[in-house]
Parts: sequence; structure tokens; C-alpha cells
Amino acid sequence: MKHVHAGKVRDLYEDGDTLLLVASDRVSVYDVVLPTPIPDKGALLTQLSNWWFEYFTDVPDHVVSATDVPAEFAGRGIRVKPLKMVQVECIARGYLTGSGLVEYRRTGSVSGVALPPGLREGDQLPEPIFTPTTKASEGHDEPITFADVVNQEGREVAERLRELTLHLYTRGAAHAAERGVIVADTKVEFGWDGDVLTLGDEVLTSDSSRFWPADEWEPGRAQRSFDKQFVRDWSTSTGWNKEAPGPEIPADVVAATREKYVEAYELITGRTWAGVPR
Repeated sequence: MKHVHAGKVRDLYEDGDTLLLVASDRVSVYDVVLPTPIPDKGALLTQLSNWWFEYFTDVPDHVVSATDVPAEFAGRGIRVKPLKMVQVECIARGYLTGSGLVEYRRTGSVSGVALPPGLREGDQLPEPIFTPTTKASEGHDEPITFADVVNQEGREVAERLRELTLHLYTRGAAHAAERGVIVADTKVEFGWDGDVLTLGDEVLTSDSSRFWPADEWEPGRAQRSFDKQFVRDWSTSTGWNKEAPGPEIPADVVAATREKYVEAYELITGRTWAGVPR
């Protein structure tokens, strides 16, 4: 196999006419990979993605096999189709938080979508919105508007990206809500498999989404999370400037972060986390 790409969290290998997508235990915040891994994180992300890929039977995805992988990648690797990736990060938001909250406080809108006045941190939006960003190979992704996506990809493709993103978010959030989890927002990526727009990378994981416990939701404050927001908040508290190199993560934060990933996996899938297959 040929190692063809190393992302912030995932590695990509060529294997014949397919690719192996392998999730590592690396953790990235503010587009910077921190020096301390989170044990089992790669397998937890992969297994949660695999569960969702099976759930969304109505959306074409890149999965060829979740089991036909080399033994050293068991549990954290999947065999996938090569896609020509669309250069847009597709984000759906159902609640006001994160960078969306910052932009709303400044402009009253998020990615060009006007929102009602007076919304608080953590408020549910009147309806989910599509808030794309650039897909930067280096540095930080930047917010763009739907009109920007139209200019880049054409109207038909832009509308399909928005439709698929909001569909995945709405269906996924409805399932998670039944399990006691609020999906505040999520990021998905698409690519072309021939002329078919296809879901790639990951879907509704603790790295690509904000998960909140529904029974603790209280607008007007920051919410407890089941995702890497916990690491983001810790890293911010250190005074780090959000530029490389990032700070080492202390052992207690590592352990607490792993517990959050496990909790999200178990709540959403209804399965008990049995660890990385050996």
C-alpha cells in the first residue's frame, strides 16, 4: 500500500483501485493537531461513522467495506471509493453556538443567513441552516455564503450540497434526540463518484459535530458536550494562541475526553463500546 495523504486526523492509503481511510488517535482543535493522542479515538470515530453510513441508506456514500481492511487497521480503517472531493466544508446548524454565535453577535446573521434578533447562546434556531466554509489545505477554514458556493460549484450542485447536508443533519438529529443527545451542528464532506455526489470522510461523529446532553440543555450559557469541544475549551483556558504548536494535553483531560467519545458512541448507537478489535 502507498501512503498518499496525511490529514489532521486521518491517513489515506492506495490499495489497488480502492483507498484505505484510517482514523488515528490524533486530536485537532482550531485546525492544529495537538501533540497528545486520545486512546481509542480513531476507532470510536470510525465505528460511529460506520453506524451512520448504514443508517443513511438513502444517501450514496464512499464505503466499500468496513471489514475488509488489513489487521493493523482493524476497527479504525475502512475501504472506500476514491472520490473527487468538492472543495466546500458543508455545515448544518440547528443551534446557535461556536463561530456561528460569534458571527451572529456581530452581524445578526450566519454565513449570510439572517436570524431573528435576541437569540442567546445555545438557542435552537427556527430551522436548521446551511453555513458552508472554505476547505483550506493549510490554515483555517473561512465562512462563506451559499452564493459563494453557487459561484464556485454552480447552482444545481450548490443546491444539492445544501439539500443533502440539511437532510443528514435533520434525520441524524432526530435519531440522536430519541437517544437523549442534541446535535447542535455538524460538518460533512462530499465528492464525485463519476457523476454521483457522494458522502465521504466521516458523518455525525464527535469530531465533526457538537453533541449535547438533552436533559442538561439550557440556553444562555455554554453547554456540556460529548465531543472535542471539551478539548477546545481546555486548550483555550491555557492561554494558547491557537497557532502551532499546540499544548500537551494533561492525563486527566485525555481520560475525560475519551470518556466523552465513548459516551456519545454508546448513546447514539445503543451499543456498548467493546474497545478496538484485535
